[in-house]
Amino acid sequence: MTTTRSATCAQDALGRKDGTLSCRVLIVGGGLAGLTLAARLGKAGLPVIVADRESKKARAALPFDGRTTAISFGSQQVLDGAGLWRPLLPDAEPILDIRIADDRQPLFLHFDHREMASESDGAPFGHIIENRLIRLAQFAALDDLKSVTHLAPATVTAIDRTDEAVAATLADGTQIKAEIVIGADGRGSMVRQDASIGFRRWRYNQHAIVCTIAHAKPHAGLALEHFMPEGPFAVLPMTDAPKAKGAGVDHRSSIVWTERPARADYFLGLSVADFNKALNERMGDYLGRVRLLGDRFRYPLGVLHARRYTDMRMALIGEAAHAIHPIAGQGLNLGLRDVALLSELLIDRARLGLDLGDRGLLATYERRRRPDNATMLATTDLLNRLFSNRVLPIRAARGLGLEMVGRLPPLKRFFMRQAMGLGLR
Repeated sequence: MTTTRSATCAQDALGRKDGTLSCRVLIVGGGLAGLTLAARLGKAGLPVIVADRESKKARAALPFDGRTTAISFGSQQVLDGAGLWRPLLPDAEPILDIRIADDRQPLFLHFDHREMASESDGAPFGHIIENRLIRLAQFAALDDLKSVTHLAPATVTAIDRTDEAVAATLADGTQIKAEIVIGADGRGSMVRQDASIGFRRWRYNQHAIVCTIAHAKPHAGLALEHFMPEGPFAVLPMTDAPKAKGAGVDHRSSIVWTERPARADYFLGLSVADFNKALNERMGDYLGRVRLLGDRFRYPLGVLHARRYTDMRMALIGEAAHAIHPIAGQGLNLGLRDVALLSELLIDRARLGLDLGDRGLLATYERRRRPDNATMLATTDLLNRLFSNRVLPIRAARGLGLEMVGRLPPLKRFFMRQAMGLGLR
């Protein structure tokens, strides 16, 4: 097993006896949500151990996999509190406008970030950042936090939770003692399974084709969500990048192109030239000529929602608790809202010298996070089913709905607040 540089310091502070480590919070899973939680707790001085199945070196070396994240205004505050936002800012492209269009109908809905100035002081709706860059910033931040031990690779094979404490066993025999264990280990969560927590799950007959494109015209911070019968087609603004030969820059955007599986096979099987032709036909000319940059990636789409988020001395965050359709780009943002609340509750109790595995704390976390997550899951599912068809009465209702949102300021403001990741209020 290897550890980060911060792990060596943390082990001296936390103590290791006969293959046993102790901490206050054990986080199982080293994804974007789990590492953000570790950083927020670490900045508050809480002794934290992260058990990460993949080696840090291997994950740091992973090439761009096509995935970007729309970091909402609300999530930006969470990352800032973890010491992550400042290093990410140079590679974060602001979302200044959002345009929502329905198939070939002439009507579209337009959100302008300036309409939310009273709540956000003129900040953009959010920023688009490559997932790979968020991960690298997290690794760097954890290296500087002496109270955080990042064990990687480390696989948790058993968890024993009692009224008094948590004891976890790693594959190499290392024992970890903690007051609470956090499941941040994704859709197939071992922590969730260990607590016998069931879940609802369904898959869509949709795959997302994800890639980055270069285009002739600048995007001006516009994010486009174009609903098509096969599924949404999103164009998300990215930062410019130097051209390969050093001659100027490429204007870049991220594409999330939803198709039925067979059609996804077809488009992924095209040559680069033919794929570029299909992209230009789908997008029109608002960005000028477009071309593929790098590889194309495919991700099957589905939904998962745990029947509860907590158990004795255990809480779930991120995709261990909920995974949604990417139609609104809110998946990680929901996980970061989990992180914001849970870190606040844990830090407040730690300052008072109280047990972090308290049942009341866990009940508060469940009560406050479940409505927001359930609402966003239901909303994205409804939007996907409503817009991914050609049924004429439904198409007419959709057009009327878009027009109503555009004409009714309170309704429009509600949707803009969701886009900014401000949740339910």
